[in-house]
Amino acid sequence: MDMLGAREKRIMPIKRIYLYLALAVVVVLAGAGLKYFENQKRIASGQVPGAQVKTVKPAIGGAFTLTDHNGNRVKDTSFHGKYTLMFFGYTYCPDVCPTTLTTISEALDLMGDDAKKIQPLFITVDPERDKPEDLKSYLEHFHSSFVGLTGTRPEIDKITKSFRIYAAKAQENKEDPEDYLMDHSAVSYMMRPDGSFETFFSHGMTAESIAIKIKDHL
Repeated sequence: MDMLGAREKRIMPIKRIYLYLALAVVVVLAGAGLKYFENQKRIASGQVPGAQVKTVKPAIGGAFTLTDHNGNRVKDTSFHGKYTLMFFGYTYCPDVCPTTLTTISEALDLMGDDAKKIQPLFITVDPERDKPEDLKSYLEHFHSSFVGLTGTRPEIDKITKSFRIYAAKAQENKEDPEDYLMDHSAVSYMMRPDGSFETFFSHGMTAESIAIKIKDHL
């Protein structure tokens, strides 16, 4: 056998070794990748013991002191012990507020005895015009368990800020400073008995869907 032939015989086994190593690496990587995606799928579906998906609640809510529709000073802690359903609006509101309060009232009626676990609150964003007696008269048209809350402008600004509620005057009448509308957020909040955030309800939800969602969070 010449030297060239001997050299080729030595090279061929080396090539096979590299080929086998390369194939082994591919198999290992493929297996690891498959295992990773299987684990991710199991974690997402909650099938892996000890795997927990943490839900971060938004920082909504905080301490407040306001005046209810009977003229009594109340705090956020005055409503602890029950879930609160909070909506921010004003009595001069032409559409969104009466519609939302009516829907909430209907949802509470649909809930039966579970409605006793809920304290609905209507917080004005227009304290200059919404005095306790105005809120009391206004809320007579809605569910009897509603409590209206008002306060000074700084007090209302504080609670709207802590609950991330937008509110601002709009369509002001220059000839009459009392004639204006308010642009404001139309979301409703469900807070836990300890005052922390539980969930929210978008404007436009039906009474049935609100009632179902509330029960799911009790």
